[in-house]
Amino acid sequence: MSRRTVFFVSDQTGVTAETLGHSLMTQFEGLEFRPVTLPFVSTLDKAHEAVRRIDRAAREEGVRPIVFSTLVQDDLRDVVITANGLFLDLFSAFVGPLERELNTRSTHRAGRAHGIADLAAYTARINATNFALANDDGSGGDYAHADVVLVGVSRVGKTPTCVYMALQYGVFAANYPLTEEDLEAGQLPVRLAPFRGKLYGLSIRAERLQQIRSERRPDSRYASRAQVQYELRAADALFQRYSIPTLDTSESSIEEIASRIMNSTGIERRLPL
Repeated sequence: MSRRTVFFVSDQTGVTAETLGHSLMTQFEGLEFRPVTLPFVSTLDKAHEAVRRIDRAAREEGVRPIVFSTLVQDDLRDVVITANGLFLDLFSAFVGPLERELNTRSTHRAGRAHGIADLAAYTARINATNFALANDDGSGGDYAHADVVLVGVSRVGKTPTCVYMALQYGVFAANYPLTEEDLEAGQLPVRLAPFRGKLYGLSIRAERLQQIRSERRPDSRYASRAQVQYELRAADALFQRYSIPTLDTSESSIEEIASRIMNSTGIERRLPL
């Protein structure tokens, strides 16, 4: 299998470069990529050090690395572009056309995407994250202030989805795990009944859930095929009985799950794009 080193170079955290670069690289199957993130390249000295690391990788591997860059400052970009790599400037590809369309020059300020220049948005993200953590796995129970309450059996992705929705959208997301008592009763838990309109069910294929649970508790009743099948059947019956919208998470990433929930419920994001 062919192996290439991929550098993500940024004047800040590197999250944007990683996200966009990874999305592009997933389109090339049969190749192995070694990711290297070079964050906070904010001075000329750091830019030259980035060049040395890229050039060293090219010499050692005998093939030039791929470099995804979100450097904003022209002088830093001019240095890194001299490295022996395929330089892909993710910002300039879009900033130039936008400047022409808007007839306005961009600020060229580093840190705009992930800084705290917008204090209100930053505060909203923190508040939403604190809410998700305080109302995780049935704890807290402040469903009156929730935008959505994710419901499902153990290990279907409720917690990471809630946290992602908080960080990405500023949404107040809580979650409730359906216990065996809930499933045997076949009734909506008393705590959830008043908030039926906020409920959103998460389901998953039995074989996938068994795999996930086996990694956590191997050879246990909790991870047994019979237990998994029973819980999923009972949960799906509950969702159908109370007309709770449901999403199968078997083949979906956390990002996809959150996006689908936002789209189907019409919940508005509290954070700017």
